Amino acid sequence: MKKFYALILGASSGFGKAISLTLAKDGVNIIGVHLDRASTMPEVKKLISDIESSGVEAHFFNTNAADEEKRTSIIDSISEIFKTSGGNSTIKVMVHSLAFGTLRNFIDEKPENQITKKQLDMTIDVMANSLVYWSQDLIRAGLVTTGGKIYSMTSSGGARVIEYYGAVSAAKACLESHTRQLAMELGKMGIAVNAIKAGVTDTPALRKIPNADKIIANALQRNPHGKLTDPQYIADFILDNYKRDSGWLTGNIFNLDGGESVVEL
Repeated sequence: MKKFYALILGASSGFGKAISLTLAKDGVNIIGVHLDRASTMPEVKKLISDIESSGVEAHFFNTNAADEEKRTSIIDSISEIFKTSGGNSTIKVMVHSLAFGTLRNFIDEKPENQITKKQLDMTIDVMANSLVYWSQDLIRAGLVTTGGKIYSMTSSGGARVIEYYGAVSAAKACLESHTRQLAMELGKMGIAVNAIKAGVTDTPALRKIPNADKIIANALQRNPHGKLTDPQYIADFILDNYKRDSGWLTGNIFNLDGGESVVEL
């Protein structure tokens, strides 16, 4: 019997945290990659403790998931974890939930306030391109095999624009394109790749966007349920889906938003 692991990129808060806890309760061992300062590490330690209380392993790496050397080091560590676990282990679930980018307008009256090439490149690299690089390395190392599930976290921002969100919007659109391409290329291996488009969710990442309160108010008006998306709804979807070995459900962008995206004011 195979031993299942989930690799969560962006595991310490928001969607990544909810998914980690939910899969742990279902018996899946968690490998989390996160980037936290000393001030938030107590919350990370509590998360690790909560995961382990479900009787599963928790291996967390506090580092930049978009750094090539760090990624290689983590892949090597996962390979060692699998060797010590008996050699019959696999990453059943990989979740790409990295939310780190520059929130600046492209054009500003003061040139020093507008986005730079370095900031734009970094945002797209972290929030989109890193999905490709992680997938390449995991496949090459034999850590994800037939029946594996790869999920990327996108948003309505991939097809809409709001002030200061241009770089992140571009990254989300790119992430969706990468998801489709990976779905096509990994289909022959029986590995499913899908994007999840959650509704507006009150996460630390949302709160960093200027005028976040307006975004929340608008979502509350449009959502048929009259409330925001909860990270647990996303975790429950993955819980329902990951156990199926079939890779037939792939290349999709799932709107998990309670109908928010279909309502216009």
